[in-house]
Amino acid sequence: MKNYDRMLQLVNDFFGTRTDPDQISVTPDQLERLLAIHPATMGEIANEDGPILWLLVVPTTTEIMQLFLDKKITELELLEKTIPGDRYEALYLCSVYVLPEFRKQGLSKKAIITAVTQIKETHPIQTLYYWPFSAEGKQLAITTAQELMLPLYERE
Repeated sequence: MKNYDRMLQLVNDFFGTRTDPDQISVTPDQLERLLAIHPATMGEIANEDGPILWLLVVPTTTEIMQLFLDKKITELELLEKTIPGDRYEALYLCSVYVLPEFRKQGLSKKAIITAVTQIKETHPIQTLYYWPFSAEGKQLAITTAQELMLPLYERE
């Protein structure tokens, strides 16, 4: 199985995005919206066999961030309420997935920092937020926020 097929299966198994209508699952319509919000919302690191890392971040307003943190909107509604062309001050660290044999090499933090840097070129990102799915994801969010010197908020 090539990396692409493995990534799709592993992401779905871990996040359950194909069976949870409240999560972003990157359908063709969602992909179009994400790229309209900012081209750096999605990132990939690949080798000759295909992707080894996929990244998804969503810049939003602080108002949308607060609605999500307060559990007044779902992850999918967060994407739907984020209007392309708005001024974004917050960045949702949605997901990073790395094939098991490429983990613990610093690729995830590097990919997030690259995405944040690119988004900050056109938007005044002042805050990061996330919804932890694993201890590793939580630690990644914390260390990334520390390195970027940005406050970090968690949806509990």
